[in-house]
Amino acid sequence: MKSNNIIKISAVEYLNTLPFVHGINNSGFLKNYLLELDIPSACAEKMLAQKADIGLVPIVSLTKLKDYQIITDYCIGAISSVGSVLLLSDVPIEKIKCVMLDYHSQTTNSLIKVILSKYMNISVLWENGNVNYEKRIAGNNAGIVIGDRAFEMIGKHRYSYDLARLWNQYTGLPFVFACWVAIGELPKQVLDDFCKAIDWGVKHKFEAAKNVNSNINLENYFNNCISYDFDQDKKDAMELFFKEVRQLNIVGNSVG
Repeated sequence: MKSNNIIKISAVEYLNTLPFVHGINNSGFLKNYLLELDIPSACAEKMLAQKADIGLVPIVSLTKLKDYQIITDYCIGAISSVGSVLLLSDVPIEKIKCVMLDYHSQTTNSLIKVILSKYMNISVLWENGNVNYEKRIAGNNAGIVIGDRAFEMIGKHRYSYDLARLWNQYTGLPFVFACWVAIGELPKQVLDDFCKAIDWGVKHKFEAAKNVNSNINLENYFNNCISYDFDQDKKDAMELFFKEVRQLNIVGNSVG
């Protein structure tokens, strides 16, 4: 921890993290902190570079972190359809030739590779998407789009495949996209206060949505799409995902 005792926190700037951010900022449990909001890959990079003490880390990055501990009983997960992690295409999935990957999250990119390669036996070309790559989704070139941007893409392409639902169909398990992680030696009181703040935020998640200008039905999204409890089924799913990623050797040097 830094000498000035300010805890640096990195969280994802998506609608699904509103309860977490609400708890951190408004519960009153956490003191002396700096909260920064990033895309998932940036959260991972900050944690790997030890530029943050606590982070909402995309789970693929756990394979690269050292001296870390998973904290809180909450995560960003989904039982089945998550609604905001999509494979978009103008042709059926079996006719896709190329998949453009989302630079926001290597975890999602790894997930689609596991689903297509391991469970569906579909071979495609993989292309790393850059800014505005979504505009190039056409013909048999498909693309992964995650987060709030995914909502904006609904209806723009003939086929939309929810990755959490596909994972559930093939494994019977939920999926964990990110979990809270602390690195280094933080005081127990700080960790306890942080966990209380996150718990408070999830329990007051609908208050978090009151002042948000969004066309999304956040009550439905929070209740029926995002599953925040980091329960044993999700932990089992995470271990299976790690196993599949290792076997396929698909992470490379990317983070997030």
